[in-house]
Amino acid sequence: TMMERAPTMNIHRAETVLSKVDPLKHAFRGIFEALPEGARGHIVAMIGELIGTMFFIFFAFAGGETGAAASNDPKKPVSTGTKNATPALFLYIAFSTGFSLLVFAWTFFRISGGLFNPVISLGMALIGAITWARCALLSAVQIAATIAAAYMVKGLFSGELHVETVLGAGTSPAQGVIIEMLLTAQLAFAVFMMAAEKHQGTFLAPLGLGFSLFITELVGVFWTGGSVNPARSLAPCIVNRSFTSYHWIYWVGPIAGTCLAVILYKLVKALEYETAHGEEPE
Repeated sequence: TMMERAPTMNIHRAETVLSKVDPLKHAFRGIFEALPEGARGHIVAMIGELIGTMFFIFFAFAGGETGAAASNDPKKPVSTGTKNATPALFLYIAFSTGFSLLVFAWTFFRISGGLFNPVISLGMALIGAITWARCALLSAVQIAATIAAAYMVKGLFSGELHVETVLGAGTSPAQGVIIEMLLTAQLAFAVFMMAAEKHQGTFLAPLGLGFSLFITELVGVFWTGGSVNPARSLAPCIVNRSFTSYHWIYWVGPIAGTCLAVILYKLVKALEYETAHGEEPE
């Protein structure tokens, strides 16, 4: 059976004194009631993605900066750059990124979907889960929020911003674009199957997506920086005013990976995958 929705903190559903006189609640409600009915959903989703993406990227970037700074000689001035990254640092980055997604996707899942990534928004539009108008609005907000989070991390922590995605260990741009494509395909397909497909375990989708990004970063950080998100690669370049000659791979790879995930999703849907376990296809 489907789990019933848990009650809110206001169990008796009676208005409290604070809720009756809360000026912010009434101000926000007045603003939203003045909006055209068709625009309200877009505004709510945009606000959710703006705040959620900013939180997600802030903690992902801050985690990477903290891990790098703690790996360096404490007797020297603080630096978030490191010449000899260790497996422990890569694990720290993967944990901070994956668990940041887990927490904030779960937090914003019911508000905006917790997408936080322009290519995931693109994929959701390609499979028909959201409209193209919603896709364009969310993508713009996600890019802006990611850039804002990068500026916040640079301003708050010593040692400059060193979260840019770069090719490592002699990886060529051709290899890099394929790696980014496959990493993104894995993440996007996980989103489609766990979040876009409605099932009894949908409420646990953020947990699976956090772990999905975690394994993506375990593999990707060393070779390409583990972008799987054009906005994530763009933001440090804008903040540091420095672009690599192969920056394009962090756009082409993730977009191609999303398209590959869409093809896989369409394939399993066409095969009515539900029938393999005796379920009734929708």
